[in-house]
Amino acid sequence: MINIIIIDDEPLAAALVEDYLSEFPEASVKAICHDGFEGLKAIKEHEPDLIFLDVQMPKITGFEMLELLEKTPAVIFTTAYDAYAMKAFDSHAVDYLLKPFSKERFAMAFEKFLKLQGNEENVPNLLLSKIELSGPSERIVLKDKNEIKIIPSSEVRYLEANDDYVNIYTVEGKFLKNKTMKFFEAILNPKQFVRVHRSYIVNLGEITKIEPYEKDGYLLLLKSGAKVPVSKTGYPKLKQALGL
Repeated sequence: MINIIIIDDEPLAAALVEDYLSEFPEASVKAICHDGFEGLKAIKEHEPDLIFLDVQMPKITGFEMLELLEKTPAVIFTTAYDAYAMKAFDSHAVDYLLKPFSKERFAMAFEKFLKLQGNEENVPNLLLSKIELSGPSERIVLKDKNEIKIIPSSEVRYLEANDDYVNIYTVEGKFLKNKTMKFFEAILNPKQFVRVHRSYIVNLGEITKIEPYEKDGYLLLLKSGAKVPVSKTGYPKLKQALGL
């Protein structure tokens, strides 16, 4: 059997997916969830092979939910927002269904997944890169102990690389997220955040002073008292962002 979870905040849309799946005897729907928090719990409990996932949902979006998963199942996106299509495919989703979709189009997507079954190299790995057709992200969603925390980007002071993780320094304290600096460089507003060093991204609004530091380098002094190094390659980007 193929274990499946449906995650959609519209009950009728979720019921339609369940109805279409009834045509496939190998499909077993383990849970129907109506927001990303419910989806996270259900995925942890059932470890599905496939999820049908809406993008725009209350609390956290479908993409934000995927960022919080340690192991991601295959995904077929179901959404009315076609602006997300490019990003969905860039996430290596199995398919993208634009609402309202027909039974025939749904069957094509599910059969596409079936063809990928048994070939682990082809089953998508949903480590999201980022193509934000809807604009930069205004928040960061992460796990803090056993809680999900939503941090407005305006409260982020700077970010620091930490092996396979990134330290996120905010007005509230330091948090850790299992993502790359490249990921954050892509999702954060470039008018507000600049990667000034291989290991640092800084909020421009936090800078109080720029000082020379060592050979061809600089040091940023932030409102919090923190000091962030600026590399030789990062300095031109900083100057441009500050209009210097």
